[in-house]
Amino acid sequence: MLRARDQLVALEQARWLTELAQAIAHAQKLVWSLGVVDGDDEEARELYARLEAVRSEVDSLRFGSWARREVDPRWLRSFMADDLSLGGSTGP
Repeated sequence: MLRARDQLVALEQARWLTELAQAIAHAQKLVWSLGVVDGDDEEARELYARLEAVRSEVDSLRFGSWARREVDPRWLRSFMADDLSLGGSTGP
């Protein structure tokens, strides 16, 4: 019974990480297009680089040995807090 529950949790984590990777890819496309429209915007380049770092971390969780270790929720909260403060500095 415990093994089935662990497998269910692993499947849910895999699904969530896939959705997160898709959302990051979408955000990267949006930031890239906004940076191009604004003419090589420094802030857009910085945000894109941060998204790329997050994408890399998510990929390592998706394709690595993430099932054997617990994901620290502070990692994502930290990124989201930084992202909100960066986005709030110069609104559209």
